[in-house]
Formats: sequence, structure tokens, C-alpha cells
Amino acid sequence: MSVFPEGFLWGGAVAANQCEGAYLEDGKGLSVPDMLLGGDVNHPRTFLAVTDPEAFYPSHQAIDFYHHYKEDIRLFAEMGWKVFRLSINWSRIYPNGDDETPNEKGLQFYDNVFDECHKYGIEPLVTLCHYEIPWAVVTKYGGFSSRQTIDLFLKYCRTVFTRYKDKVKYWLTFNEINIACMGNGGLGDLYGLGIMDKDDINAKDPILLTELKKNPQRTFEALHNEFVASAKAVKLAHEIIPDVVVGNMICHITNYPLTPNPDDIMACYQEDDVKNNFCADVQVRGEYPSYIFRYFKEHGIDSSFITEEDKKVLKEGTVDLYTFSYYSSGCVTVNPDADLTAGNMTMGAKNPYLKESEWGWQIDPEGLRYTLNTVHDRYPDIPLMVVENGLGAVDQVESDGSIHDPYRIDYLKKHIQAMKEAMEDGVPVIGYTTWGPIDLVSAGTGQYAKRYGFIYVDRHDDGTGDFHRSRKDSFYWYKKVCESNGEDLGE
Repeated sequence: MSVFPEGFLWGGAVAANQCEGAYLEDGKGLSVPDMLLGGDVNHPRTFLAVTDPEAFYPSHQAIDFYHHYKEDIRLFAEMGWKVFRLSINWSRIYPNGDDETPNEKGLQFYDNVFDECHKYGIEPLVTLCHYEIPWAVVTKYGGFSSRQTIDLFLKYCRTVFTRYKDKVKYWLTFNEINIACMGNGGLGDLYGLGIMDKDDINAKDPILLTELKKNPQRTFEALHNEFVASAKAVKLAHEIIPDVVVGNMICHITNYPLTPNPDDIMACYQEDDVKNNFCADVQVRGEYPSYIFRYFKEHGIDSSFITEEDKKVLKEGTVDLYTFSYYSSGCVTVNPDADLTAGNMTMGAKNPYLKESEWGWQIDPEGLRYTLNTVHDRYPDIPLMVVENGLGAVDQVESDGSIHDPYRIDYLKKHIQAMKEAMEDGVPVIGYTTWGPIDLVSAGTGQYAKRYGFIYVDRHDDGTGDFHRSRKDSFYWYKKVCESNGEDLGE
């Protein structure tokens, strides 16, 4: 008998801003990623207001899923998917965030996408906000630093819940909501919360995302407003959609103490609380954990923004499902001279026992089993889902058009095996979606060269390519995984 239950949700995950393109087509407005230029492994992405027609903004065309969605979903179906995680671009529905009426052409596009999914028996899993806050909400309202943005978000939620109540059962509120707690300055603020310093917004020259001005008080007030918005969205979804399942989404940065030094162990424990557990505690348990108030005190953050009414809202709007991204792990140490390694929106101390990807992310399949078990121990009454897991790598196209990517197969196979072990341990995992099952724009670097997909897209960082799709070796491997319900992982 398979450890994976019948109906286990195998599939893949994308974000609208990283795949759709058509950035101003059919009435869509600008969103945060539309203001970001590309970078690479050595040069972080930069922010630049759309004033330079010669600049290369990767999200403006991305991989043109907007015009290729039928072909792409057909390929997903060929792999035997049960679920497709995607996001709705808020600015495609409300171009300025505060428009009186929604953009019908935007609504119709997602109708078409969901219909195409159901044509092949694929369930949509929809993220409401995947780093896609309308740019006008940033400039006019200050993103989620304003409580008005809660109301704007809920209006958008009501529109899409009502429109798609018969087409979408699974929803996530905010993608990687805890990115604001990662200590990466303006990157987490802008992507996750839509907040920027006014001087940065009006700058005429490009600004590195890592150099955007930060304000911890503003960050945690805005994050609190997202908590309230998420809780209200959960409650609203349950009022509108029968049998709905609404989850959170955590960027899980799994860490280990670098050494047995008790100071390293305590530092790791505290970092895990602030970066991984805090947001999930609020969304799953419905209340602020006690440890965060010491953190606030030690960092000069006034928590009076948490009102009694907000506490009631948070308690009433807990999520039904815990979902998370997992790519790699890192280490924590009090030693300031320790070697560092890269990761998903963050940095950590290098683990000497692990190998790294081409982008410096340490590869740790066993860490996924560890993560699933620790999360289940913390939240024993809620199902879990891995909604991002993948390997960014450079792929070579052979003269016959074939693409051999054994490194991707090896990475995913070992992580699925680790997930299987966690399920044998008793962890209730309901699904698994690989990140970037079709090549797309990297959120961290803005590159096409950092490819994750089973499906190759002919698009490059110099702006060339005709967007044609082709199957990699990993496509056929994942097809066997999905069709065998995880039993056939290859040799």
C-alpha cells in the first residue's frame, strides 16, 4: 500500500508575475514586480520606476503564460497533475487597487485558466497575493502600512471568491508572509508588504533591493495588517465558498545550530521562532506568541498597533491548511567569522556536510523530513502541504533539442523520498507542488538562466527567445511520479 493516499495532490506551482507577462494587456495595472530589473547570482535585483524604455523588466513579458496557458496546462496534464498552484495578479483585477469596479477582461482570463484546468481534472490552488501588490497601492496608500489596504484587499477577495466559488476550492492568502521577518531589509518590505520609503519611490536611479531603506516599526505594523487581512479573507471565503480550504504560506528557512555551543543552539532556536514560527503561530493558532513581545521590546517596536478587535479577528480567521516552501537549509552561529551561504531570500552559515547548487543554496533533502516533523509537532491538528520545492540550475540544450537534467531529477527524487519518510512518521501531508515546473523568471535574481522547470522555455536574459516550449528529461520522470502516486521515483 502506498504511503501517499489516494487523491494526493501532485502538481507544480508558479506565480503570475513570474510567468504571465502581458503586464499592461487587457486593462492590467502595474504591480510591484513590474518595477524590478533583472540581476544575477552576484548582483541583486534593482528597483526602478518605469521611466526607462531601454531597461529590461523581466516580468513585463516573463514566459508569456498569458498567451500560452492552454499549451502549458495541456503539458501539465500530460504529466498527470492533480493540482496546479498559481496566483491571481491583483492588479489584473483591480488595476489601481482601489478601482470602483473590477476589470472584466482580467476576471475572464482567470475564468479561462480555471476552465482549462478542470478540462483535464486539475484542481487550481490559488494564491491571492504572491508578491503582486498593485503599484498604485504602494504609492498612494503605503501598501499594508495603511489599514485602508486591508479593505482594498478584502474587496478584491470578495470579487474573486464570488466569481470563482464554483471553480476554486483551495486558496492561500499571502505567499511567504514571513519574508518580512527575514532581516533582508527592503526586499521583504517591498515584495511582501508593498512598503517603501518615499525617497526610494521617487528615486531617479536604480536602487538595489537590498539597499532600500527599512523601518522595523513600519514593517511589523504592516505585517500585522496583513495578518488581519488574511484572517478576514479566511472568514470571508468560508462565507462564500462551500467546502473551501484556505491556507497560509510560509517561507520555511530550516536552520541547524552550527556547533554544539549552547549559544549557537539558543541563537538558532530564537531565529527559528522569529523567522519561521511567528507568522504561522498567528495564522494557525490565532494569536501572537509570547516570545515575539520580548523581540519587539529588544528591537524598540511598539506593539500598541494590536487592538482588542484585531485579536478577535485573528482568533476567528485561523487557516485550514499549513503550506510552505522548502528549498534548502542553513546554520546559525554567534561566530561573526563563519562562512555564509545563500538561500531563499536570506543568508545563513554554511553547513560543511552539504553540497550547494550553482546559486549557492545548500541541498538538504533530509531537512524536508525534519521540517515536516517539526511543523507537525507544533501544529498537530492541521494538514500540511509542500507548495514549493525545486532546484534552480543552468540547462544546456543539445543539438537535437533534448535537455538532460539528471541533477534536477536527483534533487526532487531525494526530497520526495524525504517527504515519504515524514509521512511514514505520521505527518499528514496532502500534496506536493514543485516550484517552477515550467521555466520562469526567478523572483530573487530576475533571471531566466536560473531554470527550475520540467518544461524548457526559449527565453533568455538578453531578451531574446521565441518562447517555444520543450520537454526536459525531468518531464518524463515527473510524469511517472505523478501517474504512480509517488511509487515510481526511478532508479
